Amino acid sequence: MSFLINLVIGLIFGIGLVISGLANPEKVQNFLDITGNWDPSLALVMGTAVVTTFIGFRVVFARKKPVCAVNFDVPANRKPDRSLVIGAILFGIGWGLGGICPGPAITTVGLAATGTLIFVPAMIAGMLIARKVKAS
Repeated sequence: MSFLINLVIGLIFGIGLVISGLANPEKVQNFLDITGNWDPSLALVMGTAVVTTFIGFRVVFARKKPVCAVNFDVPANRKPDRSLVIGAILFGIGWGLGGICPGPAITTVGLAATGTLIFVPAMIAGMLIARKVKAS
């Protein structure tokens, strides 16, 4: 049952990414280009996501336990550490250069977008390298 719920949530998320334009690398790059051809429309998408998340967290954590799990899995460490900062920097650089972040990249693989077909394997390789580096 939880697989179906996760599948439906993932499909809704993917459809939202496509409709909002977050799955379009050119639109994302134009949003990030504040000194050139700036497109502020994604600010509305991001603002809506922040408000939805803010409300959603309050609704979810008002429950005693999650609907599809035994308990909430909340990280104990709330302070930024070295790996978080480095990961955030690499994520930002990759997003800026590629014009797409991991969620939309996975979504657009199904659309067979040329840039995504290069980006996703590179992203997976980076994740595997990071896992090996962290383990050593």
